Amino acid sequence: MLDVPLTTPSIDPRREALYLTLAQVPEGKVVSYGQLGELAGMVRAARWVGRTLSQLPEGTRLPWHRVVAAGGRLSLQSGTPGGEEQRARLRAEGILLRNDRVDMRRHGWHREPGNG
Repeated sequence: MLDVPLTTPSIDPRREALYLTLAQVPEGKVVSYGQLGELAGMVRAARWVGRTLSQLPEGTRLPWHRVVAAGGRLSLQSGTPGGEEQRARLRAEGILLRNDRVDMRRHGWHREPGNG
């Protein structure tokens, strides 16, 4: 079951696929917007993923903070409430940030074959 309030009885299948995939990203790992879209079955959907995640309701339990821009770059500005929350959450999970980037080789998530 998804932990996002739904305003209609049925959710858009693309959003549902995105939310289900995002919910699988484990603590201490990150994915890029484009990678998350691809894993959810949508090729070249990085911008759509970003817009959709920006519309998550306050207090969602989905790990939105584990989604970063290409190359591990944090896209939420430092000094903004969302940017500071993302940085704090990533650090709390043991993810080191260097120059507002995450080392994707170390912290990038690669879903195991057969898991979704």
